[in-house]
Amino acid sequence: MSCDKKINLTMLCDFYELTMSNGYFEQGYGDRICYFDVFFRQCPDGGGFAIAAGLEQVVDYIKNLHFDAEDIAYLRGRNLFSDRFLRYLENFRFTGDIWAVPEGTPIFPKEPIMTVRAPAIEAQLIETFILLSINHQSLIATKANRVVRAAAGRTVLEFGSRRAQGADAAILGARAAYIGGCNGTACTISDQMFGVYAGGTMAHAWVQMFDTELDAFKTYCQMYPNNATLLVDTYNTLKSGVPNAIKAFNEVLKPLGITKCGIRLDSGDIAYLSRKARKMLDDAGWTECQISASNSLDEYIIQDLLRQGAEIDMFGVGERLITAKSEPVFGGVYKLTAVEAEDGTIIPKIKISENTGKITNPHFKKLYRFYGNDTGKAIADYLCVYDETVDDSGEMEIFDPEATWKTKTVYDFSAKELMVPIFRNGELVYQCPDLAQVRAYCKEQVDTLWDEVKRFDNPHTYYVDLSQKLWDIKYSLLKEKGGK
Repeated sequence: MSCDKKINLTMLCDFYELTMSNGYFEQGYGDRICYFDVFFRQCPDGGGFAIAAGLEQVVDYIKNLHFDAEDIAYLRGRNLFSDRFLRYLENFRFTGDIWAVPEGTPIFPKEPIMTVRAPAIEAQLIETFILLSINHQSLIATKANRVVRAAAGRTVLEFGSRRAQGADAAILGARAAYIGGCNGTACTISDQMFGVYAGGTMAHAWVQMFDTELDAFKTYCQMYPNNATLLVDTYNTLKSGVPNAIKAFNEVLKPLGITKCGIRLDSGDIAYLSRKARKMLDDAGWTECQISASNSLDEYIIQDLLRQGAEIDMFGVGERLITAKSEPVFGGVYKLTAVEAEDGTIIPKIKISENTGKITNPHFKKLYRFYGNDTGKAIADYLCVYDETVDDSGEMEIFDPEATWKTKTVYDFSAKELMVPIFRNGELVYQCPDLAQVRAYCKEQVDTLWDEVKRFDNPHTYYVDLSQKLWDIKYSLLKEKGGK
């Protein structure tokens, strides 16, 4: 395939989605209305929550669903699909409904991130793209949020493009990292496409290109006087790098009255070097010079550096962020939860497994988050059947579905429905917010979580409760389908 060949992402689907759709069509199930939930089973890195991301790309994908003549010809060539089904695909578009939590929302295992209500073929064919978009960006946004929280208010930039698994992973990874709280990226195209501020300093090659380190530094300061951050560890950080940076600042920036500048450390004992460099810069009068650090950083290394008294103002985090190296799979799934009878009655469906963690929550559902009126903090999430309402004017008893003996009474709370309509009858009814708004919303919502939930290690388990009605339906299906 030519590198400049435009790809129709409708064909980015698992092949079984097409064979099943052909089967649905031929068996008369193609128009049967189905409900599918997108959810995940476990937070990455043993964390207490994750961050939802990737919705905007799903919206663009759904808007452009279609099969080209070339796609139909390819499918016909496989000799697996009926001519009637292939003719159906010629006019294919999405006509269903989608609800989702907004990007930037903290989310928890086993609750729906997105619900799709659509004819069986439409609902089945969109599974792969929805999962790859939500899984990837939610994973990176979650990792970025951990890194940003570890930095304790210091600037964090995403530096991982060259270690990402492909172009989309770099571009959309930078977008997701920004949602999670990163201040910017090294990825230029992500700035061009999404407005994620792109910045950077210099590579060691710049320093090596000149006859002397000082010449390299002075030239850079002359070219970029208002954005001069010098990489000081090409040769010897404390003996030449920092002293030459100070000389360059004195000779080029000081006469211009510029006090804003920086140095970057990319190797060695960063905690020790940063403390020494800070003293050298302060002693030379460059108290406003910022120190940035890079080199295989993650939330745990950043946390340790700060505990050791590292004097760092900005962190550039690369491969361990853009690949979520410590746990590179989000694990979101797409499961059938209900179908509609001809009279419109919704019939709940359940998947049962000997692995209890894979048992699904059936039915068409609503998801609420309870916030304490006195603290503004999130208390619990509440899953109920679509036709239930929550009365937040009094007390409620909720329980942990994983341990039904463990209950909690909530009172003086406000209930907020988390999933919002995205598509209705195939028409987009949602305005995707500006990415900066998504990032601000994410920070605001993470701030509603108790610190115990935000711990990196052994976080408090956040309650995701089922209503009594939903629990009764689930239990009856377990008995009916799984046997007593």
